[in-house]
Amino acid sequence: QADLVESGGGSVQPGGSLTLSCDISGNIDAVHEVGWYRRQVPGQQREEVVTVTKDGKTKYADSVKGRFTIARDNAKNMLLLQMQNLEPEDAATYYCNVNGDSGGGFFDSFGPGTQVTVSS
Repeated sequence: QADLVESGGGSVQPGGSLTLSCDISGNIDAVHEVGWYRRQVPGQQREEVVTVTKDGKTKYADSVKGRFTIARDNAKNMLLLQMQNLEPEDAATYYCNVNGDSGGGFFDSFGPGTQVTVSS
């Protein structure tokens, strides 16, 4: 399965920018989908921010369209989330997600998360 570690979180003012990174490692045979999720309130279900299928189909949440951009650095095995014009409502713990095949079985992995705070 995949081992994921997010970084890049921090505190910014409204209108600011951050880029989150996710280091991907592990014994992965095939990737079906990658993406970013967030949890704004502890205990709540994670909310889908953006996903990309193996065919390149990208889906952004309406709340982040035009402000967030997902990118992959295949040479470094990293997944990025470029966030611009951040709003207080974007404050959350952000999680990287990868699902696919490993060792003959399916896996669906999340990292431990990175915290983003947006306040003036």
